[in-house]
Amino acid sequence: MKAIVVESENLSVQDVPDPSPAAGEVVIDVVAAGVNRADILQRAGNYPPPPGASETLGLEVSGRISALGDQVSGWAVGDEVCALLAGGGYAEKVAVPAEQVMQVPRGVDLVSAAALPEVACTVSSNVFDTAHLSTGELLLIHGGSSGIGTHATQLAHAMGARVAVTARTQAKLDRCREYGAEILIDYTRDDFAQILKDNGGADVILDIIGAKYLSSNIKALSTDGRLVIIGMQGGTKAELPIGLLLAKRLSVMGTTLRARPVHGPGGKAEVVAATMARTWPLIEAGKVEPVVDRTFPLADAAAAHDHLNSGDAIGKVLLTVE
Repeated sequence: MKAIVVESENLSVQDVPDPSPAAGEVVIDVVAAGVNRADILQRAGNYPPPPGASETLGLEVSGRISALGDQVSGWAVGDEVCALLAGGGYAEKVAVPAEQVMQVPRGVDLVSAAALPEVACTVSSNVFDTAHLSTGELLLIHGGSSGIGTHATQLAHAMGARVAVTARTQAKLDRCREYGAEILIDYTRDDFAQILKDNGGADVILDIIGAKYLSSNIKALSTDGRLVIIGMQGGTKAELPIGLLLAKRLSVMGTTLRARPVHGPGGKAEVVAATMARTWPLIEAGKVEPVVDRTFPLADAAAAHDHLNSGDAIGKVLLTVE
């Protein structure tokens, strides 16, 4: 099969062996693959895959099942699916544990389905299962126009929460408003912590920035607020204002998805099942939709990375397999 191979940060299409399904796995003929910042980090040598995972880039795909391993039930060859991966998505075929495979929601085309697994599982597990966002609460999303941001905005709005977002252009903020955001913050000129304080404080913050925003995030939270850090785009080390943390009874949490085991408490099988139960009915009801900014052919993976790195994308960037 054809797959993208990384050599000294250069990407090229090469012939590699076809995957075979181990017990409990299925093989998917890939139609489309999501492009994530984790792929760019791995390409640069800064985010190695978990032990035993494919060295090929790619954390999510959509396609059709072409082979079943032993002990797999509930799936059949030819089923149209999308899947959460630990790696291997930038290829014509990928093997994945059956518990990480999801049916394509009704009303979603097969290419667009590749935009769902990573963002849906990330948002569902972090915003709801970890931070316990409730109806009527205020969620602040940093990077509101990103794949995660556009999905989180829609899901939180559909679940009855209020949404604030940060983004860097008015065009991006306007799109965020369309998806349900009501407090729109241009982080290049506005003090998001002050704006949130003026609005009573955020109950939950979903943060992709990390160290750079830690102090301001703490200031922006309301009493009993919860900060969930899922990225480090703004660095890894910062001082935590513990006095404010204690006075406001705040919780600061950090999570990852890729390195979780398949099974066990908090494992990917549990995350995928909870995500489908929570999010898929809202997608099928038209209240949440995959947001695709642009698609690139698999051979143009480097251009897709450049586009994502540019910061111009609104929603997901995808690779398509001809």
